[in-house]
Amino acid sequence: MPDATQDLPHDDTRLEKTAADAVAVPAAGPDLEDPKLYINRELSLLEFFCRVLEEAKDPNNPLLERVKFLAIVASNMDEFFMVRVAGLKQQIAAGVVEISPDGLTPAEQLAGVRKAASKLMQESRDCLYSDLLPGLNAAGVHLIDYGELSDKQRASVKKYFEDVVFPVLTPLAFDPGRPFPYISNLSLNLAVIVRGRDGIERFARVKVPGTLPHLVPLRRSSGSARKDGTVPYHHYFVWLEQVIAAHLDLLFPGMQIVAAYAFRVIRDADVAIQELEADDLLESMEESMRQRRFGSVVRISVNDAMPAAIRDLLIENLEVDRNDVYAVNGPLGLASLMSLYSLVDRHDLKDAPFLPTVPLVLSDKSVDENIFATLRREDVLLHHPYDSFSSVVDFLRSAARDPDVLAIKQTLYRVGRNAPVVEALLEAVINGKQVAVLVELKARFDEESNIGWAKKLEAEGVHVVYGLLGLKTHSKIALVVRREGDGIRRYIHMATGNYNTVSATQYTDLGLFTADEQIGADATDLFNYLTGYSAKTDYCKLLVAPINLRSRLVDLIQREIALAGQPGSGGGRLIFKLNSLVDRHFIKLLYQASQAGVQVDLIVRGMCSLRPGVPGVSDNIRVLSIVGRFLEHSRIFYFRNGGQEEVYLGSADLMPRNLDRRVEILFPVATPRLVRYLRDDVLQVYLSDNVKARSLKPDGTYVRVKAEPGQPPLNSQAWLLSHPSARDSAPLAESYAASL
Repeated sequence: MPDATQDLPHDDTRLEKTAADAVAVPAAGPDLEDPKLYINRELSLLEFFCRVLEEAKDPNNPLLERVKFLAIVASNMDEFFMVRVAGLKQQIAAGVVEISPDGLTPAEQLAGVRKAASKLMQESRDCLYSDLLPGLNAAGVHLIDYGELSDKQRASVKKYFEDVVFPVLTPLAFDPGRPFPYISNLSLNLAVIVRGRDGIERFARVKVPGTLPHLVPLRRSSGSARKDGTVPYHHYFVWLEQVIAAHLDLLFPGMQIVAAYAFRVIRDADVAIQELEADDLLESMEESMRQRRFGSVVRISVNDAMPAAIRDLLIENLEVDRNDVYAVNGPLGLASLMSLYSLVDRHDLKDAPFLPTVPLVLSDKSVDENIFATLRREDVLLHHPYDSFSSVVDFLRSAARDPDVLAIKQTLYRVGRNAPVVEALLEAVINGKQVAVLVELKARFDEESNIGWAKKLEAEGVHVVYGLLGLKTHSKIALVVRREGDGIRRYIHMATGNYNTVSATQYTDLGLFTADEQIGADATDLFNYLTGYSAKTDYCKLLVAPINLRSRLVDLIQREIALAGQPGSGGGRLIFKLNSLVDRHFIKLLYQASQAGVQVDLIVRGMCSLRPGVPGVSDNIRVLSIVGRFLEHSRIFYFRNGGQEEVYLGSADLMPRNLDRRVEILFPVATPRLVRYLRDDVLQVYLSDNVKARSLKPDGTYVRVKAEPGQPPLNSQAWLLSHPSARDSAPLAESYAASL
């Protein structure tokens, strides 16, 4: 992909930079405040979407997996406009002129985003029409335009329309007696032009119901047997808006249907909570969810056949900038293609299924002990999705049923609609345990689900709190307090990902069980901070944002800088695995580490505002991005520390919001065997990936990492799937590391 910053308007010469200009360093020495040393975060995020789109284009991926990646790009783009573009437009409306670290004003960023987003949308369409649809058709999965249906298929579709679709539809007229209808967020609509007997043309809006499948299944039939005896199945679908458009005469009887054009609306969905004025945060969040439907319009997607007069009507009545109208060919709302994955029962078109494992220490039935006895003996590390999330659920269920457990405390950020973790907490209450839960109501796009769980937990007697004023609680931690002998012992689970059984099969995350006394004391202090009043700043082992996480990470990086210049220390070494790196202060510190000779490897899935490989600034920094079957979500911070290695895991990225405006934790991994696993069988495997890895270049572009001559291909996620016992076997980790 070309550098997104090259695609900004030509009328602003400040934005027209060659790759060489973008990374040039003043002869007198690097100024680490120089905007040229920073990549715009919004354009970097769009570059991540481009990497996801590359997976949709990759013929080495199974066909339905490629369709899934395309749907993910479309869904990500919707959220990008609802949140990031909406934020830029709010800044412009408020007259904000503050520039970003890369030197762009909000207006300049918005101009660049519009151009890059438009290009990405077109590339997505090209991928769909030139590659995926022909491939699906050849494989027996047929997405048919209504005009291509046979007479028999049309008769079937008409019956479906009359029986199922027609009763749901509500045509809304627009005339002097009836105002322009409200168009809700993410809604797909038809702009319908009808002509009455008086010859006058009128406008009406028909909403395509989101409660019905966007892809209408026609039939599933078997073909003739192949030579190998297998039977091919064919699946046929037609787009719902095309079905509605073909039967508008039933909606507007006595009127002539002149034309119908699809359009789709995206609104500002970034909820602003006035917490200082909210007596009840739960009530405030419920009201905010209702208000989300009425945010200002930030994007209209229209079919490219829509005439200018209809576009002008939408622009005027939806009060949008003309630049926020995106004309595309074909169906709108490509995120709905995700439904094909479940609708089409074709395992030959999908990734091979896998069965998550349970660590031997938790699954060995020859050891007659409960999980608490195991954790008194040793810490246990989980690596999802390779390790089953059932171990976490079993831990909480054991706590709920154990007569010696006195209390359970937990944070919940995203748990989903089917939440066995919550069911375990409810069981604990029934069994007489003290249960306290922080439910983060401000988890974006999970607010409604979390509100429902908060109400259910409260109704059953759980002590529920909703978070701290002005802060999101993003940490993932569960604390079990158990009576043992004359005292108590605390058992803790901490993780990089959510207590969500679905995402645990789709995201890479790490979790740690421990009975460490100091971490237990820290966990108690953390929950006292979350549920009560606490000004504690001295945690023993946990790094807690916004209290000490930023300062402690700075100390750890500065220690590597100091060690880089000490003989016999082995040199400074940092390996960070993150979702995002945009905090300017940490980017400057990493630049300083590179200048001091520290070897820095960064595995950053999404946004990265740091430019690696800039002479005199970041020569010693490498940045990789892994995009594969699973969403990379784990955060790992590795410090060589002169051979006394330290590794922290946690929920925080290096972003101002994580470090300053959220409650986050990073927790240490102390067991040498587990440290070796994280170093050799996780981080080193990622760094050796030459299949799914992309390398960030100084000019902000990403290129695929290719195997050297004679080097075997290494897909890091596939390797981790095929080595489920690596975490339980130190010799395997060591032998693999020696082979790299």
